[in-house]
Amino acid sequence: MDSLYFLVNALESRYVEKKDYLSRYTHERVLALREARPIQAVENGPDRAGSRKKTKEDLRRFIPFLSAECRVEFRGRILEIGAGGAWLSAELSKLPRVVEVVTTDLSPRLLKEEAPRTFKLLNAHTAKITRMPGDFHKLDFPDKYFDFVVCSAVLHDAANLLQVLREAKRVLKPGGRLVAIREPISPRVTFRSGKRKKSRPEKAIPRGYTLSHYKEFFKHAGLPVQVKRVNLSTGFKYYLNKMVNGLTHARYAFIAKRNSA
Repeated sequence: MDSLYFLVNALESRYVEKKDYLSRYTHERVLALREARPIQAVENGPDRAGSRKKTKEDLRRFIPFLSAECRVEFRGRILEIGAGGAWLSAELSKLPRVVEVVTTDLSPRLLKEEAPRTFKLLNAHTAKITRMPGDFHKLDFPDKYFDFVVCSAVLHDAANLLQVLREAKRVLKPGGRLVAIREPISPRVTFRSGKRKKSRPEKAIPRGYTLSHYKEFFKHAGLPVQVKRVNLSTGFKYYLNKMVNGLTHARYAFIAKRNSA
């Protein structure tokens, strides 16, 4: 049985070539910048800090967290949008009830070069994974096709976030869920020294969406959303993060559900 699993897992994920997939919201310049991103074996972990070993440990905590704290049981056919190095696809592919993972990103280069390295590093079940270029503003899939749409730290990059959420809703089956993690959210409190303010005035005003902004976007897209605080730490750091989450930094998971209608 173990040898059979090894043989299936050793199969390379499939890559599907796509042409003219950019939407009217995405300029060629954006694709060029995405293509120029340095290749890494795996994306930087939460908060973009720590060694490769710690990064792998942090990434592997997300699925158990979503299962235990958010009651999300991944299964069926899953679409990842804005996948980049595709660590989330790698982790999801290992779940027994997940039968297929479609991994998309603006950049063919990242999907061809970075994603396979990530799959190897994280021991992904590559036989379940299909990689293809795609623009999350215009998803090239039928209505009601996926059980889950997932993403990691990409919604804030959308030129039209409402359009992205509406597309995700369209391709979800009734009862299907959109799960978004690692989105940067403007905290309630920021600390800046006078020296830094003086030398870098452009940073004086916090950038990005607040938690209220995200909730409004989900509401207008017709996707009822559950928001959960994310705390992947252990020991004393767990309680410290629990106190300051939302104040000095903000870490949440968004779990939106398409209604049955």
